[in-house]
Amino acid sequence: TQIFADGTTEEKGENARLSAFVGAIAVGDLVKSTLGPKGMDKILQSGSTGEIMVTNDGATILKSIALDNAAAKVLVNISKVQDDEV
Repeated sequence: TQIFADGTTEEKGENARLSAFVGAIAVGDLVKSTLGPKGMDKILQSGSTGEIMVTNDGATILKSIALDNAAAKVLVNISKVQDDEV
């Protein structure tokens, strides 16, 4: 039985660590400017409908983006679960 989709790649060792690191940095860069007393708002525009939303909520920002990086997806899922718990 096939577990992964066609075209799926596998990374091991240093490449996997570097990929996870890059994904985590990218997610952090997306939300870090929204944090703290001088946190700024982000403007999000839907690609399909063109709808515009202004927010400074990190979970909302992360829910609104599409990611290819596996580590970044894990961080976004953690954010969703934490947001659902609160």
